Amino acid sequence: ILQVKQLTLCSSSQSIFCCFRYTYEDCKKTADWLLSNTKHRPRVAIICGSGLGGLADLLKDQVVFEYAKIPNFPQSTVVGHAGKLVFGNLNGTPSVVMQGRFHMYEGYPLWKVTFPVRIFHLIGVETLIVTNAAGGLNPAYKVGDIMVIRDHINMPGFSGQNPLVGPNDERFGARFPAMSDAYNEDLRKLALKVASEIGCSGFMQEGVYCALGGPSYETIAECRFLQRLGADAVGMSTAPEVIVARHCGIRVFGFSLITNKAILDYDTKEKANHEEVLETSRQSARTLEKLVSLMVQRIEHNNNLA
Repeated sequence: ILQVKQLTLCSSSQSIFCCFRYTYEDCKKTADWLLSNTKHRPRVAIICGSGLGGLADLLKDQVVFEYAKIPNFPQSTVVGHAGKLVFGNLNGTPSVVMQGRFHMYEGYPLWKVTFPVRIFHLIGVETLIVTNAAGGLNPAYKVGDIMVIRDHINMPGFSGQNPLVGPNDERFGARFPAMSDAYNEDLRKLALKVASEIGCSGFMQEGVYCALGGPSYETIAECRFLQRLGADAVGMSTAPEVIVARHCGIRVFGFSLITNKAILDYDTKEKANHEEVLETSRQSARTLEKLVSLMVQRIEHNNNLA
């Protein structure tokens, strides 16, 4: 009966999900549970994309939680996502790493996809680093390139699929957060500087990431359309988490690993596939891990970064 009454208060299909979204108190319960089960107090959080979970292996003094054992946490169902939350020290910086994220195409509403970001906010995280595997739309990009995300295009958001839809709790953030500075400029500059220092500038790019709903890969017409919109890479994640992080006041930096080239030619026999994504991720993971590790170290020693 309670569920029926709640549903009658909803004015759209998107709002149906909002009726059952986690409250601030639910998030606080999960955050308190984590804090009571580890002494780590992370200042940096890292969300790992497909095949990039090896970043967690760099943490010292690890405390590992399986998603299934964390109160209210969703479960990751995608190959290449281990489904573990790992606390520890990365180059001396208290950090937490998500080995596997959640996606809209798994059937989760966006408020659930982004639930971990709210938890990060409540446990004291100040900086969020997001990584993803993406298809290259920019013709200058090569498989294996690493793209620093300058900005994003949130395509599901154009149809109202935004993680902030529904009642706003001011304890998390303002009703209408600005997104013009979604990806911190100083952190982007730092990443390019670190890349130059370790000799990987040759395959570093900076561009615009486009988020789609998935799970099907894009048609040729869609890829051409996204190119004309100004997108350099395309994937099925990241934008919702970034939106919620900025809503909470967390500064954000992002990498896309270009794991495949978008199909733009009707005469080609090539097809995008998840196995190719995972294989490229494995081949380039060490470079990305080194880059992120050094960035975290610099962030810790440059707390004046805006």
